[in-house]
Amino acid sequence: MGNGMNLANCVTLSRIPMLFLIVLLLYVNFPGSASLSIVLFIFCGVTDWLDGYLARKYKIISTLGTFMDALTDKIFMIGVMVTLLALRILPLWTLFLILLVIGREFLVTTLRLVAATKNVVIAASMSGKVKTVIQIVATGIMILWFALTRDFGRWLKPHYISWMYYGGLVLFLYSIYLTISSGVTYTINYRTLLNDS
Repeated sequence: MGNGMNLANCVTLSRIPMLFLIVLLLYVNFPGSASLSIVLFIFCGVTDWLDGYLARKYKIISTLGTFMDALTDKIFMIGVMVTLLALRILPLWTLFLILLVIGREFLVTTLRLVAATKNVVIAASMSGKVKTVIQIVATGIMILWFALTRDFGRWLKPHYISWMYYGGLVLFLYSIYLTISSGVTYTINYRTLLNDS
């Protein structure tokens, strides 16, 4: 069992500064910036797999690393969603849905913190893992649509790639459903942790 700031944990934490860089590239409007943001976004998706691979390969899996990975994923995805909302890539009515996501992530993180004080590790559920993958795919598709529209709009007519936007939006809504349902599952399965007795 590894602990501290090992290689896998450093890879995990690298997603936080990359989040800020992605947000910056989406906000500024110089040629190619949006396209570069999607490249970084894909790289962040790879690091989400890479940190787990490194932890298993070098046997440096730790409770800290597991918690940091889950927390970093939440910060990264919520940051991306808020950015897409601020840029009006996501419609304004999705604000309520994003608030639901934030509430769910706060609840699950609280459960994990309480569990840690009782020497219980809450592993990610399959539905939670699927939710994260679909969130990444959905937001990635919408960032790609934005990049193609802004950086290649003079060559691509909007109706040529509108299917990409709506496909990403449908996947986003499905990820919201999985987010809420997995949050309910976590709460039911680990509700006894919230009891002081």
